[in-house]
Formats: sequence, C-alpha cells, structure tokens
Amino acid sequence: MLVTNKEILLSAMRQSYAVGAFNISNLETFQAIVEAAKEEHSPLIIAVTPSTIKYAGLNNIVSLVMTTAKQMPLPVSLHLDHGKDVETIKMCIKAGFTSVMIDGSHLKFEENIALTKKVVELAQEKGISVEAELGRLAGIEETTVEEREAFLTDPEAAREFVDRTEVDALAVAIGTSHGAYKFKGEPKLDFERLKAIKEKLGIPLVLHGASSVPQDIIEKANRYGAKLKGARGVPEEHIRKAISLGISKINIDTDLRLAFTATVRETLAISPEIFDPRKILSPARQAMKEVVKAKMRLFGSSHKA
Repeated sequence: MLVTNKEILLSAMRQSYAVGAFNISNLETFQAIVEAAKEEHSPLIIAVTPSTIKYAGLNNIVSLVMTTAKQMPLPVSLHLDHGKDVETIKMCIKAGFTSVMIDGSHLKFEENIALTKKVVELAQEKGISVEAELGRLAGIEETTVEEREAFLTDPEAAREFVDRTEVDALAVAIGTSHGAYKFKGEPKLDFERLKAIKEKLGIPLVLHGASSVPQDIIEKANRYGAKLKGARGVPEEHIRKAISLGISKINIDTDLRLAFTATVRETLAISPEIFDPRKILSPARQAMKEVVKAKMRLFGSSHKA
C-alpha cells in the first residue's frame, strides 16, 4: 500500500528504529529492494533522484511503483530524493509521488527556508510529506573548528528551520558524505551534535551519505578489474548509534551500486560465453537484494510492517 514518508517515519521514530530509503537506478535495483522488503516484512521507501527520472522516465517509474505497491500489504512510499527546484517538485507531485525532498542545503539559510516553505505549501495541498536538508555532507577530516561548523548542522539553526518551514523530516549533516570514499582517516561522526539536534526537534531525522561500503564487496570488485582502492564507508556500529540517538531514515545508494558492479564484473569474468542480459544481471539483482535485507536488519525495520 502506498503511503507517505511521514506515516512510515513517525512509526519508526516512536519505536526507535530506522527505515531505509533505497535509491533505484534500474529495473533490477527496483526488483531487489521490493523482494527484500517482502522477505523482511519491512516498510519500504523507494527513492528516486532527478537523474534517475531523466534516465528511466517519470511515467515508467511511477507506473512500476504504483502497480507494485497496490499488490503489497507493506507500507511503501515513492520519494523524490534531492530535488533541487520547485518545477521538479511540482512534476513529481502531479505524477503521484507520496513524498518529496527539497535540497536547499547549498543555499544561504534564509534562501533555504524560503525555498523549503514554498515546497511545503505545495505538498501540504496534496497531503504529501516533505523532507529538507540543513548542513552539507562533506565528512569530518582534520579541519578547523570554523570549517567544521560551516558544514555541519547547527542544532539551534535546525530548530528555527523546522519551526519556520514546518517540514516533516530533516536531513542533518554530522560528518557523513556521498559516494564510496567517505573518510581519509578513521571514520568520525559528530554524535554529540546529533543528540543536541534531536533534543530540539520533534520530527524524524534523516542520515544521507551513510552507505557502509562493505569491504568484501570492494575486494570482489577489485578482483575482477575495478579500481576502488581506499573506498571506505560508515561502520555499522556508527549506524546503530545514530539510530539510537534519533535517526529514523537512512539513505542507501552507493552500497547497491557497488554490489551490482562487483557481481556483474564477476559474472562476465567467470562466464565470458554469456551474452543474455538476464543471465548477466540476475546475479547482480540477488547481490543487491542481500545488501538491502542486511540493511533492514541493521536498521531494525525488519518485521515492523
């Protein structure tokens, strides 16, 4: 059944678990996350970026999700991830998305508020939930205090931002970053900052850039020709702690891409005679499904639907 992120995340917040928002890149990714949700009996957030819409086609994506959601007894949300402009938001709302993210984190504070308020007004008319972002995902390295403060989410600013925009969920920056190369040294997340933010806000908090970059997947990819030396992600113990401190939604994309790439490389290397795309992509789909199932167990959403 198709619901909003707000419905899914309020339940997660009350019960202190997190729900994964899994980005789809192709049909196999979509199939993998849906099958994983069914097997784990977990709520599911299907995340779609503007670049995926451009790649796969808006109507194709919506039709696929709508048809599948109607057949599932589990709560499913169709979520726009990292929307940057009002026109994209309008397009997704009209198409049937149940949740949208407006990412104004690159803007000045007042500009971010103004853009987010405009999106909230549009979404509220249709009963659609809105996620916004405050702070920038850049990781925490050996930087000055001033540099860190410029990137990470300020707790008091977060309170003002939520009060003025009335968003349903807020993505916060505590030291994570997008991609497969998140840390040069030891992983560092600002848990004290997260705790302070949670104390000031009564809405679900979101963690982006939180893929773990499993080393067994990296090793397999490199074994079959990839060049991913030094790829590192957020340790699972850090994810557990973040959830215990108030994170209710965790975005996962990089780990799915890595599992897909590593397995396709392996399949082509081991079975060079194969030229049927279905035989090449089926093992990759299975690998991604196992990644999603493991995330659902880690986040605590398994058997919560």
